[in-house]
Amino acid sequence: MRLPVTRKENTFSPDFRKVILRYFDNGPDRTIALVEKIISMPEKEAHDAFVETLREFSRRHRNITRRFQQNYEMVKNFMQEQNIPLGELSAEKKMLLGSFFSLEYSVESAAFFNPSIVESPDQTGLEEGSKRIIVSFRATGEGHISSIVFHTGVIDSSGEMHFEKGGRFIEDALMVKRKRYKKSKFCSKLEEMKLPGDVVRAVMDQLNDIFIYGELVHAVKNILRANNQNEAKRRAAEEIMWLADSHYELTFSRDTHINERVIFPISFAERKGIEDARFVKFTHNNGKVVYYATYTAFDGVAILPKLIQTTDFYHFKVKPLHGTGAQNKNLALFPRKINGKYAMLSRIDGINSYIGFSDNINIWGQPILLQSPRYHWEYVQIGNCGSPIETSEGWLVITHGVGPVRRYCLGASLLDLEDPTREIGRLKEPLLAANETEREGYVPNVVYSCGSIIHNRQLFVPYGMSDTSSGFISVDMDELLNRLKKGG
Repeated sequence: MRLPVTRKENTFSPDFRKVILRYFDNGPDRTIALVEKIISMPEKEAHDAFVETLREFSRRHRNITRRFQQNYEMVKNFMQEQNIPLGELSAEKKMLLGSFFSLEYSVESAAFFNPSIVESPDQTGLEEGSKRIIVSFRATGEGHISSIVFHTGVIDSSGEMHFEKGGRFIEDALMVKRKRYKKSKFCSKLEEMKLPGDVVRAVMDQLNDIFIYGELVHAVKNILRANNQNEAKRRAAEEIMWLADSHYELTFSRDTHINERVIFPISFAERKGIEDARFVKFTHNNGKVVYYATYTAFDGVAILPKLIQTTDFYHFKVKPLHGTGAQNKNLALFPRKINGKYAMLSRIDGINSYIGFSDNINIWGQPILLQSPRYHWEYVQIGNCGSPIETSEGWLVITHGVGPVRRYCLGASLLDLEDPTREIGRLKEPLLAANETEREGYVPNVVYSCGSIIHNRQLFVPYGMSDTSSGFISVDMDELLNRLKKGG
């Protein structure tokens, strides 16, 4: 008999109005031809065109001229590489040129799914028994490119969920590249990526033990200029740059509401998407709270596990995860250290669930097998649906299982509090499966979550519905724990 769950009335679906401005790459020849047309425009005609553009689009974006200026700089850099000077241009013509190399991108036009939920760092101004929450979502737009967006709300004392209305604008962030790299750690990750050793040595031999981003760019360009490099070696040299690009920091304007912030793919390693962020509120031994999220970066061919770090959801640091235990998808951190070590769930073989321990949150060795498929609804694979939740009875893990007709269901397991390599109990029946209103979508018959939360003895689980939209369920914690302690 399945455990009773309550489907909440709160749902989220794609909002086509949430658009950001991206750089429009029109190809080398067409870019040069277009730039020449704009440069030759009479100033009066350029002024009128710019005013018309602002009239049409300025209400759809915050500080649109800043983005036009940034895209102008990208065009300018390209033209300089072609040895074509732009000459002296007026401020208006520069921004007009930038507007021609801009396009609107609807961040969540295709899907809005795979959410995680954490307690907000701001718990002020609430009624007794209420908790402010932040929910992250995987938003997918044209070309199936995924990004991370947020919504915030409150769970009140009666268990009802109230979400703040999102703003009209949506804002991507300013990127700051990491300035210094340690060669030994960088080479270790290149080895994991299985890049040709001769190419790696040719690049890295040009660099000191500690190097900066610009020095790496110069070293890679030296290799790419060589005429004797075949396509495989040229791609390997480019992948070295992609790894460097995957270290960065993001800062959002303080005047943005969290509902207006989007973490959009920036590095080449994630150009096809930032997938399935699992946020967790992590408490260090000294009491300091940091929010971490593991996610999968996808470049269209390969995946790269990465880690986001923030304390306030305004400033984010992003780094790759290293080691044999940080492979494949489905990585989820525990919310505190266990016996002095970081702990993380994984699914390195794509089938079974594993657990690993580390002294360094970015470096993970070989993990330990934790769970294998046991019941028919999880025979294809079993994995976590977000970070474990600490309870008095053990670590609660919401899981996913894949069964007949590639149906995804949610399950639950309980791990020993002091020794989480030991499973205490597992639900024999799914906690949640798609009903008739949830099973139709981009990927049918899927329910999936990236993180849950407990409030007032209720478990709240946000979940994606068939990779299209998202909803929430609540479960009585006492009933769930009793069922798990009895073996499911």
